[in-house]
Amino acid sequence: MALANWWMILVALGVVIVAVGVGLFLGLRSHARTAAGERARIARAERLRALPTFRSALRRRVLGLTGILALGAVAALSAGVVAARPMSSQTIQPVNTSRDIMLCLDVSGSMSEVDVEVLSVFEELLEGFKGERIGLTIFNSSPVQVFPLTDDYEFVREHLQSVRESFDYVDEIPEHWVGTLNGDGASLIGDGLAACALAFDHPDDDRSRSVILATDNEVNGASIVTVEEAAAYAKASGVRVFAINPVQGKDAAISDELTKAAESTGGQAYGLRDTTTVGDIVTAVQEQDATELKGQAQVVWTDTPNLWIVVLMIASLAFVIVVWRVKL
Repeated sequence: MALANWWMILVALGVVIVAVGVGLFLGLRSHARTAAGERARIARAERLRALPTFRSALRRRVLGLTGILALGAVAALSAGVVAARPMSSQTIQPVNTSRDIMLCLDVSGSMSEVDVEVLSVFEELLEGFKGERIGLTIFNSSPVQVFPLTDDYEFVREHLQSVRESFDYVDEIPEHWVGTLNGDGASLIGDGLAACALAFDHPDDDRSRSVILATDNEVNGASIVTVEEAAAYAKASGVRVFAINPVQGKDAAISDELTKAAESTGGQAYGLRDTTTVGDIVTAVQEQDATELKGQAQVVWTDTPNLWIVVLMIASLAFVIVVWRVKL
């Protein structure tokens, strides 16, 4: 047991010592007056003191006074312990059994008309998840992480809303898009997907990892890695890719390339406006087994005065009863 205010016990002990000292002083003073002749004169008092009933009453009196002293001391010291705030410690190691999901959004010009709709789908996906860690990376000619993996869903909602509002921009480059135009070309999907696959932490842990990639797969320029190479890296890293394609079915060659890349990782491609897209992605992600991720051990201190409060209450009640019985 640890005490937050240990000095309160010294205060309580000091109160007990002062009370005992005052009692002894008053007792000795009374005894001195008696010895000086200030006593009641009773004939044959020695015979009265020899009576069994008198001796029994005297013993009860002495016992009562001793009990008052002991109970008062216990009550005062218990109050001191309660005031000192007894505390106990407990070591807690948080365990996160969630899955990891990286939202990956193409913010190139060809996606500008549908990105707000994509972000609405991301928000719908958020409603279907519970406990999963979620992050967001956006890309055009270069990728930028908006926020890392987190299970603070209120934080995620605020940032998704903020990114969605950024599309109503009047500046040449909205604040949220800074860093996405640092390379040559536009909509470099292979680089964006590779960056999303690299955004997962704890690479040595066997965890469930998914990328939800929203893009039309219309590449404009030479990327560092191709979509196929990024998908192969994701597969090697144990990351499944679920693609959301706003032009699914309009350009068969482009759609097939994105579908094959997603399926090569164990994932799948969906149309943006398909009625089952959100539910199917949530189901597919949650089918993966969740594994434990242990957080940093923390020592938590809690107040534990219950026992001492009970002792204080019992001692105080007994003190009052004994004082009443002794008739001080």
